Amino acid sequence: MAKIKVTKVKSAINRTANQKRILEALGLKKIGQTKVHEDTQSILGMINKVQHLVSVETE
Repeated sequence: MAKIKVTKVKSAINRTANQKRILEALGLKKIGQTKVHEDTQSILGMINKVQHLVSVETE
């Protein structure tokens, strides 16, 4: 399975509670923080919901 690198690039202030929970579930708390995840359907769905707040790179 492929890996993807997710980096938080924008703040979650003035975002919906659902988007804030998704960022927490991805393990992203601070701007500039990066986490590596497996390329699964559930992770891709979460990234799709907050795509305006994160940047994604493949490894």
